[in-house]
Amino acid sequence: MFIFAAVAVFAVFFANVAMGAFGGGGFLSDVGEMLVLFAASVLFVAAILKREADHKKKNGS
Repeated sequence: MFIFAAVAVFAVFFANVAMGAFGGGGFLSDVGEMLVLFAASVLFVAAILKREADHKKKNGS
């Protein structure tokens, strides 16, 4: 679940950067971009940590 949320939030960031690059003027400010990218990073780390915890529980380590 966290990985899908991270991909969705990163897609918003990517869409904003792409719009800015092609002259559309992105819909997020600099601070907004930073917060969206930070949220994507936090969600990705949460997904990785959850997967690692599940793996440890499964293997009994």
